Amino acid sequence: MSRTTNELRQAYLDFFKSHGHTVIPGASLVPENDPTVLFTTAGMHPLVPYLLGEPHPGGKRLTDVQLCVRTQDIDEVGDISHLTCFEMLGNWSLGDYFKEGAISMSFEYLTKVLQLPIEKLAVTCFEGDDDAPKDTESAAIWEKLGMPKERIAFLPKAKNWWGPAGLTGPCGPDTEMFYWVGDGEPKGNPKTHENEWLEIWNDVFMQYFKKEDGTFEPLAQQNVDTGMGLERVAAVIQGVESVYDTDAFTPIIEKITSMSTAKSDNDVRHKRIIADHIKAAVFMIADGVEPSNVDQGYVLRRLIRRAIRSARTLGIEHAGTFGSTIADVVIAQYGSHYSHLVKKQSGIKESLKKEEEQFKKTLEEGLKQFSKMVEKIEGKMIDGKTAFHLYDTYGFPFELTKELAAEHGFSIDEAGYKTAFEAHQNLSRAGAEKRFAGGLADHSAETTKLHTATHLLNAALRTVLGDHVYQKGSNVTAERLRFDFPHPEKMTPEQIKQVEDLVNKAIKDDLPIAYHVTTVDGAKSEGAIGVFDDRYGSEIKVYVMGDDKKGVFSKEICGGPHVSHTGVLGTFKIQKEESSSAGVRRIKAVVSGGPADIDTAGEAQG
Repeated sequence: MSRTTNELRQAYLDFFKSHGHTVIPGASLVPENDPTVLFTTAGMHPLVPYLLGEPHPGGKRLTDVQLCVRTQDIDEVGDISHLTCFEMLGNWSLGDYFKEGAISMSFEYLTKVLQLPIEKLAVTCFEGDDDAPKDTESAAIWEKLGMPKERIAFLPKAKNWWGPAGLTGPCGPDTEMFYWVGDGEPKGNPKTHENEWLEIWNDVFMQYFKKEDGTFEPLAQQNVDTGMGLERVAAVIQGVESVYDTDAFTPIIEKITSMSTAKSDNDVRHKRIIADHIKAAVFMIADGVEPSNVDQGYVLRRLIRRAIRSARTLGIEHAGTFGSTIADVVIAQYGSHYSHLVKKQSGIKESLKKEEEQFKKTLEEGLKQFSKMVEKIEGKMIDGKTAFHLYDTYGFPFELTKELAAEHGFSIDEAGYKTAFEAHQNLSRAGAEKRFAGGLADHSAETTKLHTATHLLNAALRTVLGDHVYQKGSNVTAERLRFDFPHPEKMTPEQIKQVEDLVNKAIKDDLPIAYHVTTVDGAKSEGAIGVFDDRYGSEIKVYVMGDDKKGVFSKEICGGPHVSHTGVLGTFKIQKEESSSAGVRRIKAVVSGGPADIDTAGEAQG
C-alpha cells in the first residue's frame, strides 16, 4: 500500500528510534554562527560540533528530518528529481556504530520497512584516490547482505565522497543507494546505466577532517552521517514519475494550473519551478530571511523572481497576490509537521506580496531602459555587455531581455552576455570565498572566542535595552561577530558604551563557563535565554557564564563551542551598530588580545 509523504517521514523516525536513536528537531535553514555557507545544506550541518567530539544531549545515536536549501543545481529544477528546497531524513552515529551498523540498518529499512525488492536496488562505493583508499569494506558488507556484485559500482570522489559542508570540516567516503527507474528489468548499475538509477540514500563515513591547506587528517572520532531525500523516496514508494507528482506537491501544482491562463511550450517545467521556488521562499521567510541584495536575502529574491518569471510565461497575474496564494497551499501541505509556518503565515504572505510589487517596479524600469537602449543600437544585434548591464544594474532578467528583443526584431549576442555574466560571477565568488573563510566548521580559536562573546553581548544588551532583546540572527567569522536583535531605534553612543563596559567587566572577572543538560521546561524555569520554539528537542544544553561566587552573567541555550572561562577573550569592542531591517538592529564587534590557544567548555559540565 502506498504511503503519504507524512507517513514516510514518521516511519523513518520510528524505525531509527526503535534502533536506539534519539529523535531530535531539525535546525533553522539559516545556519547559526557558521559563515561557511548561506543555508543549511545537509542534515549534518547543524551537528558539526558533535561530529567533532562535543557530546550531544541526545547521546551517540541521533535521527531527524532536516529541511535543506541547495541552489547549485537550480537550472535542473523542474526535471524529475531536482529541488532547491527539500527534506533530508538522517541518522547519525557519533563515535558509536560505523560501516557495518549503518549499512545493515539502511538495508533493513529499504527492504523490510519500505519493502523495496532487492533486485531493484543498487549501490556505489568510493573507488579510492591519493587522499583515501578504495572502500572495499563497504562493498563486502553489501555483498554479505545479499546485494549482487554486479549491482555494486566504485566511483571517484566527485560521486562517492561527502563534505565538508564548508571550506573545512569533517568528511569522508560514502556509499549511495539507488532505485531502478528505467524501462524493463533492472540492468547494470549506476556506473554503467547512470540515468536509469535514481539515488535515494547516502551513508557517509566521516573518517577525515579537511584542513585549510586542502589536506586530510583522520578524525579521532569516526562518525556516520546519512541522508535520504524524502521527496525522492516518496516518488519511488508512490510509483509516480517525479518528485512533483507526489502527494505533497500535487495540490501545489494543481493550484498553479488553475491560475494559469496561457499555454507555454514548457508549461510543466514552469509549474514545477514555481512550486519549488515558492515552497523554498515560504520556508526561508519563516526562518527570518527577507528579500535583499546580499547573502540569504539575495538567494530568496532570486527564487521569488524566477518564480514570477515562470508565472509570467504561464499568464498568471503577478502583481502582489500570486506568491501569497501559492504560499497558502504550501503551508496547508507542510504546516502539520512544520507548525511554525502556520504561526508565521501572515508575515510570509506579506513578504511575498512586497517582493512581487517591488519586482513589478523593477520590470517597469527595465522596460524603460530597454527602450532607451534599442534607440541607440545600430543594426539588429544587442551586444552581450549591454544586455548584462540591464540585468546587473536594473535586475532585469536576461530571459525578458531576450523576449523583448525578439518582439522588436533584435537578436542578442548570447555568448557575449555569458562572458560578462561569468566574469561577474567570478568576482562575486572570489569575494564570497574571502568573506566565508573560517567559521565554526573549523573550530578555530578565534571563532570560538567570538561565539562565546555573543553570549556576553546578548546578556549585556538585555541589561541596557530591556528583555525584548534576543538573538534574531548571528554570524561569526575568524575576524568579527555579527549579532542581530529586535529593537525599535538606533542605540545611543552612551548605550553602546554601557554594553561594551558590561561585556569587558565580565571578561575581566574571568567568569567560569560550563553547561548542563536539561529540558525546555527546566531551561525556562531557571531563566535561561532562548527563543522557545518547536525546534528544541526533549533535552537541551544551557551554557552558564559565571557562578555563585562571581555571579551569573549569562545563561543561554546553545550547542557550542565556547571557551572555558571569559578571561581568554581579551578586549571586546563594538565596531558598528546599524539597522538590519525594520525593527531589527545589527552589531558588529571584535575581540582582541588574550591567548591564541584556548580551552573549550565542551567537556565541562556544571
